[in-house]
Amino acid sequence: MLAQVGLPAPDFVMPSTKDATGPQDLGKEVSLAGYRGKWLVLFFYPLDFTFVCPTEIRAFSDRRDEFQEFDADILGCSTDSVFSHWAWLNTARENNGIPGTRYPLAADFTKETARAYGVLDESSGAARRGLFIIDPESRLRYAVVTDDAVGRSVDETLRVLQALQTGGLCPANWRPGAELVSV
Repeated sequence: MLAQVGLPAPDFVMPSTKDATGPQDLGKEVSLAGYRGKWLVLFFYPLDFTFVCPTEIRAFSDRRDEFQEFDADILGCSTDSVFSHWAWLNTARENNGIPGTRYPLAADFTKETARAYGVLDESSGAARRGLFIIDPESRLRYAVVTDDAVGRSVDETLRVLQALQTGGLCPANWRPGAELVSV
């Protein structure tokens, strides 16, 4: 099933860096079912050890507590292996590393999940830069895919998450606390 806003999100089970304290702990699976009952911000990025990707991963990590205030978890994903993720997590920031990342990175090494979410670049085998917000009932509520050269906005992701959680009609440029559209 290909991801479509308003429909159930494509299921996934992938190895990850979740709860890993060393290479021996790598591979704990993350699944869509494991996030049921919470909001999930699932984002795909092209490859580990690249240049725009660490800026996004750090930005989401720096703001993780804000997402948790809105009952949302974050899961990053690429088509790299968990071993590549682990190496990147243990590379110093000055060497373009992402130490201290506060959410798991999933390894879609089979490329099944990136394909199901419509972000797999079949020619390179890497995921495109895609972001999906999935509600507590596992329904896909928001999807955006951008050019690999453009990083995503954490502010916009938080704004959309809060808008979705209102359950109402949010006009253009809506901000938390602003009026909803009434019909």
